[in-house]
Amino acid sequence: MILRDATPADLADIARIYSDSVLNGVASYELVAPDEAEMGRRMTAIIENGYPYLIATDPDGTALGYAYASAFRTRPAYRWLVEDSIYLAPQARGQGVGRALLEALIARCESLGFRQMVAVIGGAHLASIKLHQKAGFVSSGMINGAGHKHGRWLDTVFMQRSLGEGKQTEPDPKTYPGTLFKQ
Repeated sequence: MILRDATPADLADIARIYSDSVLNGVASYELVAPDEAEMGRRMTAIIENGYPYLIATDPDGTALGYAYASAFRTRPAYRWLVEDSIYLAPQARGQGVGRALLEALIARCESLGFRQMVAVIGGAHLASIKLHQKAGFVSSGMINGAGHKHGRWLDTVFMQRSLGEGKQTEPDPKTYPGTLFKQ
C-alpha cells in the first residue's frame, strides 16, 4: 500500500469512494453524493487551510481510501483541535487501510502542532469505533438519534485523542499550525 498526499488528480477516485459511503453507508449524513467538482472545492479548502489530506493506493494506483483532518469548528479557540475523516473503498474495508490512514493522519497532525483530534462517527459505526479505539481514542460522548438515513435513526459517537503534548502545556499562538485562524 502507498500512502501519500492526495492531489486534484485523485478527485475522481475520492468522489467515487465518498459517493459509495453517502449512498450505501451511515458514516456521512449527506443524502445526495456531491459531484467531483464539489469534492474538489472541499479538498482545496482543507488543503489551503493547512490541514493534511491523504490517499492510500495499491501499487497499481487503485485508490483504496482517503483521510483528511479539518477544523472541528471555526471559532478561534478550537484552532488546536482537528476532526478526522476516513473513507474506504468497499474492497479495502477490513484490510488495514483505515488503520494505516489514521496512523499517518495522526502523525501528520502532531508534526503540524495540533493538540487534539476528534472523531465524529456517524451511525455509531462499530468498525470505525474499534479503529479509533486501537489508535488511542477514548469515548467523549454520543448524540442519540442525531440523524435519519436509510429509514432509521442514527446515533453519532464522539471520540477524542490527544496529539503531542495535548492539553499538558500552553500552545504558542505564534506557531499555530493551520492557516484558517491566522490574521
